[in-house]
Amino acid sequence: MNLAIIGHGKMGRLIEQLAPEYGFAVTSRLNSANNRDASGITGNNFAGVDVAVDFSTAAAAPHNIARLAALQINTVVGTTGWTQYLPQVQARVRDSNIGMVWSPNYSIGVNIFLQLASEASRRLASYKEYGAWAWEIHHAAKKDAPSGTLLKVVDEMQRADPGREVSVSSNRAGAHPGTHEIGFDSAADSLTIRHTARSREGFARGALLAARWVAGKQGWFEFRDVLFAQDSAPGALNRKGGASAPPSSAEKQGALAPEAELLDRG
Repeated sequence: MNLAIIGHGKMGRLIEQLAPEYGFAVTSRLNSANNRDASGITGNNFAGVDVAVDFSTAAAAPHNIARLAALQINTVVGTTGWTQYLPQVQARVRDSNIGMVWSPNYSIGVNIFLQLASEASRRLASYKEYGAWAWEIHHAAKKDAPSGTLLKVVDEMQRADPGREVSVSSNRAGAHPGTHEIGFDSAADSLTIRHTARSREGFARGALLAARWVAGKQGWFEFRDVLFAQDSAPGALNRKGGASAPPSSAEKQGALAPEAELLDRG
């Protein structure tokens, strides 16, 4: 299968390096120089592309997705910081009949962490003496803070316990690849759940797994659909092939916001 990479920074280059392990040939590479205002996403440049992977910027991602949808290119998006446009993008995906996987984090461990955070919040909902917090640290070059992953974690906690207040904080320093932590504290005890990334490789492999999975599908998916809707043994991130998963419950819900035009660039 042919893969396009949009955003050819550290993540994009790592995805290109690992792509052959997942059966992909990289046929298009776009960066800020050759894709200004999504101008590089054209029929000619994307001829024969099966799936695109976007790790660009928050400002560029919604416009990239709109162009990809118009070209009927299934897409995996790992760019964060643009969720205010999520309803419009979901509507684009629905109306263009493409398949798209979006996640602020393509780590298997983080997606387990999300489920643990939700379950802990749900089980502590009736114990109001427990205050909740969420914290993360990333390398100094990461622009968005709090991270998209932490915002997703807090959303999961508050969905599990509507009305719960969560104290949120972030740090940016050094070369840290990412640590996320949540906790619940009372006068009696404290519960902490933490995920620490060791490198970007797990994120890159997760994105490639999602790209292989979404090829030929239609609908809006999250990475949890890729991981938990398929019958795969441990270690599937490192293997080619395998059967595709059935459509997820997220696709069947249909609760997408009405389509609206993406904001024009200023």
